[in-house]
Amino acid sequence: MNKTDLVNAIANEAKLTKVQAKAALEAALNAVGGALAKGDKVALIGFGTFAVVEKGERQGVNPATKQKITIPARKVIKFKAGAELAGKVK
Repeated sequence: MNKTDLVNAIANEAKLTKVQAKAALEAALNAVGGALAKGDKVALIGFGTFAVVEKGERQGVNPATKQKITIPARKVIKFKAGAELAGKVK
């Protein structure tokens, strides 16, 4: 499913126009992105939790040259599915 498919599904489920559904989806994604950018955790009960996690600096190997390299520390976004969402996949 891509973004257009998701907008269509939201429009059908919520009985909105596609323009309204796209605006609602954009607003939701912007709100989640903004919260994560500030370092906040976003918990959607029944769906899952988005959180920013710091990964420390580590050693790696360049597969082409087999040379050791240092991979710098960085922040990554983690998602943990909620029980209700995980149950739908089974």
